[in-house]
Amino acid sequence: MPIRLVATDLDGTLLHDDLSVSPRTRAALDAARAAGVQVVPVTARQPIGLRQIAEEAGFDEWAVCSNGALGVHLTSGEVIFEQTVGVAVQRRLASALKPLVDGLLFVSVRDGGEGFVPQQGYTAIAADRDHKRDVATMGSHTLEEVLAEPSLKLIVRHPDRPVDELLDIVRGAGVAGFAATHSGAPFVEVMAEGISKAWGIARLCDRLGITAEEVLAFGDAPNDAELLAWAGRGVAVANASAAALAAADEISPSNEEDGVAQVLEKLLLQQSVVIPTA
Repeated sequence: MPIRLVATDLDGTLLHDDLSVSPRTRAALDAARAAGVQVVPVTARQPIGLRQIAEEAGFDEWAVCSNGALGVHLTSGEVIFEQTVGVAVQRRLASALKPLVDGLLFVSVRDGGEGFVPQQGYTAIAADRDHKRDVATMGSHTLEEVLAEPSLKLIVRHPDRPVDELLDIVRGAGVAGFAATHSGAPFVEVMAEGISKAWGIARLCDRLGITAEEVLAFGDAPNDAELLAWAGRGVAVANASAAALAAADEISPSNEEDGVAQVLEKLLLQQSVVIPTA
């Protein structure tokens, strides 16, 4: 069955480690689009972070953001779905985690990903790269304020605990009603129950009339595992996490070696599409 949609993660997958889009990758993306293939970024980033590389990658149509919780058109701004974590669930989770780990800090990402409400002390351990936002603009809020409104994504972070260890603690806290993962960044990402990149891209594909078998997906991190397993063809880059590698159908060269571009080049060659040399 021909591929009609490419769903690709960004950080650690499509992008080089310096967060750039290589000329080879841009040429492959453009050739795929010219051949009638939809190219959709599927990312933990919010639209504010995606806009930073959208022009470089040629992204101006649909995107799935916030680990699958938000489906948005990058040009028109149309939102086709937005799933949030409820206030009651957030408060139960924070209360359950308090006796388990001292020193946790929380952030509520809300308002379609534009709002960023960090707990007091969070900016001291954050970097611009973490959330694709200027740390100086983040502000400072009480935990009550952080948890007072539903979140598109609730961030849970500790200054010292490894993120894999923290993810196990969050998942084992005995609270229902949420999904948790991480994207390779130094914090756990909490979404509404049932939300994953696979859930988000499936919703978009339903709208576009595309089946899972017609989707080629790329990823590297634990938050990509469901997407790679769901897609008709799931490709993990060579630098991927164990969870992504286990979920994938195949492994490509790494992000630094333009693994996504190499797979797309072979796919398009099979369809007699010539990619101009960048």
